Amino acid sequence: MPYLLGIDIGTSGTKTLVCDDNGAVLATAMAEHPIYSPKPGWSEQNPEDWWRAVCIATRTVLRKAKAKPADIGGIGLSGQMHGSVFLDDSTKALRPALLWNDQRTVEQCAQIESIAGGRERLIELVANPALTGFTAPKILWVRQHEPQIYAKTKHILLPKDYIRFRMTGEYATEVSDASGTLLLDVVNRTWSGSLLSLLEIDAALMPRLHESPEITGRLTEKAAELMGLRTGIPVVGGAGDQAAGAVGNGIVTAGIVSATLGTSGVLFAHSDTPTRDPQGRVHTMCHAVPGKWCVFGCMLSAGGSFQWYRNQLGADEVALAKKRKIDPYELLINQAIEAPPGSEGLFFLPYLTGERCPHPDPMARGAWIGLTARTTRGMMIRALLEGVTFGMRDALEIMHADMQIPVSQVRASGGGARSEFWRQLQADIYNKPLVLTNATEGPAYGVALLAGVGTGAWATVEQACKASIRQVTKITPNKRSATFYDKAYATYRKLYFDLKARFPEMAAGGMTT
Repeated sequence: MPYLLGIDIGTSGTKTLVCDDNGAVLATAMAEHPIYSPKPGWSEQNPEDWWRAVCIATRTVLRKAKAKPADIGGIGLSGQMHGSVFLDDSTKALRPALLWNDQRTVEQCAQIESIAGGRERLIELVANPALTGFTAPKILWVRQHEPQIYAKTKHILLPKDYIRFRMTGEYATEVSDASGTLLLDVVNRTWSGSLLSLLEIDAALMPRLHESPEITGRLTEKAAELMGLRTGIPVVGGAGDQAAGAVGNGIVTAGIVSATLGTSGVLFAHSDTPTRDPQGRVHTMCHAVPGKWCVFGCMLSAGGSFQWYRNQLGADEVALAKKRKIDPYELLINQAIEAPPGSEGLFFLPYLTGERCPHPDPMARGAWIGLTARTTRGMMIRALLEGVTFGMRDALEIMHADMQIPVSQVRASGGGARSEFWRQLQADIYNKPLVLTNATEGPAYGVALLAGVGTGAWATVEQACKASIRQVTKITPNKRSATFYDKAYATYRKLYFDLKARFPEMAAGGMTT
């Protein structure tokens, strides 16, 4: 039977994966690409770097899987959401792509909400508020600041859909990724003619829409030669990285949510109906499961906060870990284990790059609060891990308590799932059973399964997940710890509001020379 190829265009690199039609992973590969920041708060990439990485990583994974070009029966695409690629009729982008973490569009977000008739009306139209990461504000920014580029633009594509165009020649996307443009009528799974008209964005600039398992095109002869594949392989819609990762972790039925602790932290829930948060604290988008939706919250500096600590304050552990040939995070977590729960009243706010959910506030700043002369490094590390996990619980509380989304199980993935200590901490703070599955490869695996559905290996996305994904570990909450963390969380969630008015003053601080 043919193999399936999953391709995920991430922020730091492109990952490829080959699996068989039973969902067994045969090989993975990665090729990096750079990020550029021409000004503070700006984040861009060259789409040509993505395409180069796709070709390298595909050839590498085929070699590692010992697969021939004729063995690949279908391709699925995933990628970082929200990024904007501006094209004329050539393959080369007119300018670098503005990424999901680019913060230059605060003014344009305010304009969109005003033009739409306010935040509540905007949420009625497209299920989400205007955030700096989304695509629509980027389009307005380019139109206002680079009118010569906008005048030449004939197509606007998301990162993975630019790769689809290079692979198939088709200008197409699918509803999960399109949901993150702020231009999709999420409830009806179609472009929002109302908002496009209000913003004076020509609907012809947007690619045609598909459901995630649908075949959107076939590999061209030129692309096949560059990628080391055969001509004509079907390419399915795929999914934005969050929905793709959810499929890859089996989050395709009600009651199961995922907690992914990578650089960012994402709490993701399946929903059979398009349930919206009127305040826009979490996102409602189309799922990669046809006819279904999802709700998720994204905090910007989850594992990123721990990475910052390692890089800035953990030089000794990094050096020692190099000598011992172990992960420096292991040494840092060992210190956290020695600290008491709550670290004697120490809290960490994980807003190192502003925040997105549940506080859409680019001015928010990180902090340790409650330092005393007794505070140790271990306490600081433990408070950091607790603070990040409290941030994840923020989204869980909104979904479960406010939106009445059922939560019976939380499935863990990302770097936070590799630590036994952090897994138990999550179970205690969420006060829910935490589950690990056999599927650990994330979005690339999810879109490989979608490719299997589109090419007939499985009849539905749910069937693909049931056949491929199984529970391997279950961590139950410690009742005493869960009770303690309930009280600590009540304090944590007040701290943002206590400091909110001061954050802009902090952001403006610092002497210029």
